[in-house]
Order: sequence, then C-alpha cells, then structure tokens
Amino acid sequence: MIRTILFDLDDTLLDFQRAEAEALAKALKMMGLEPTDEVIARYSVINQLMWQKLENKELTRPQVLVRRFEKLFEEFHMTADAEKTQHLYHSLLAEGGYYLPGAEELLKTLCAKYDLYAVSNGTAAVQDPRIAKTGIDRYFKGIFISERVGVDKPDVRFFDHCFARIAHFDKATAVIIGDSLTSDIRGGNNAGIRTVWFNPHHAARKPGIQVDYEVDALESIPALMAEM
Repeated sequence: MIRTILFDLDDTLLDFQRAEAEALAKALKMMGLEPTDEVIARYSVINQLMWQKLENKELTRPQVLVRRFEKLFEEFHMTADAEKTQHLYHSLLAEGGYYLPGAEELLKTLCAKYDLYAVSNGTAAVQDPRIAKTGIDRYFKGIFISERVGVDKPDVRFFDHCFARIAHFDKATAVIIGDSLTSDIRGGNNAGIRTVWFNPHHAARKPGIQVDYEVDALESIPALMAEM
C-alpha cells in the first residue's frame, strides 16, 4: 500500500521543455543572437548533459549554469557573454510555469488519497516563481529543492534529508515518480524506495538502474498507485 508519493517536477508535472524554449529564445534575442530551432534543440541536449555531470559530481551547479552556454556558443561559433546570457535566461525561465497536460488533474486526484511531496533538482530562484505561478504547491505537503537541501538527486543524502522531514515516513509505503532515469529513478534506487518511471517518449532503459514500474501517460498513475 502506498501512502507517500515523491514527485519530480520538471517534465513530470511541469512543462519544462516549453518554458526552456521560450526563455532561451528571448534571452538569445536580447543578446543579439538568432534563436533558430537548431540552436534551441541543441541547447536542450547540452543542458541535459551538463545536469548529468552535476548528478555525477563532475561539475558544480554554478559551473553547469554557465558552461552550458559556453558549450552552445562554441559549437555555433557565437560571440556572446555566457554568464550574462545565463542570468537573462534564468530570469526569463522563472516566468515559465506551465502544467503538462493532465498533470493538475492527476494531482487533484492523488492528493485526496496520498501524501504528496515534490523533489526537484531545479534552482530555487527559478522554481519558486514557477511553483507560485502554477499554484502547484497547494497539492503538496512539502517541496524539496536540491539547491536548498545542499545535495542533488540521486544522492542518497538528498533523500535522507527529505525522509527526515516527512512525518511517520516509511520506505515500504513510499514511491518516487519522475521522468529522469539518472536522477529520479536512480535516486529512488539509492534511497531504497519503489520507482515509477514516467516515460512518455519510450526512451530506452539504462543498465544498472532498476525501474520498478513504467508509465507513458500520467492518466495511468492513479490505477497503478491503487495496485501497489
């Protein structure tokens, strides 16, 4: 029986891809650069790679935030200040609070039956305004942002911090739901709780990461929770 659900936010409940594309296009234009579809698509790939380096402790958070723009500008032979672009992008990204289709309806359904908590690797200055804009916090009993915790998913210390602040927490009745194998699902593995991989694009699994359950639609989650 499930009592506690830990939810990732970006690309699980909130439409980060839309927010990212809109913020990046505006930031590049403000820097005098052309935000082509190719540039925006490549940035998304670079960004994911940089965050994986953070998860693997190869880079620090401040390094990730600037290095992704340095890498983008290098590849497209663009001349611009990466740090200034980063600041512009972050301020614009904070404005992009959008639910994924069906996400708010899912939370309304689940919060009546389970204790919901958000667990995000996002930066607080970006996540706080997006959370406020969507009002998503009304569905959670707590929101844990890794920058505030001081440790990032999938580090077990992030989860230890969360568990210690959840009343009557029991690993046996907890589950994490997220779209990232390397942060959410591996994090669940490290923490010793069950995992649900939200995989709408049918990506391939990765060796060494245990996926307990997999769904490709948010609408499938309530029935799965009832079965677990």
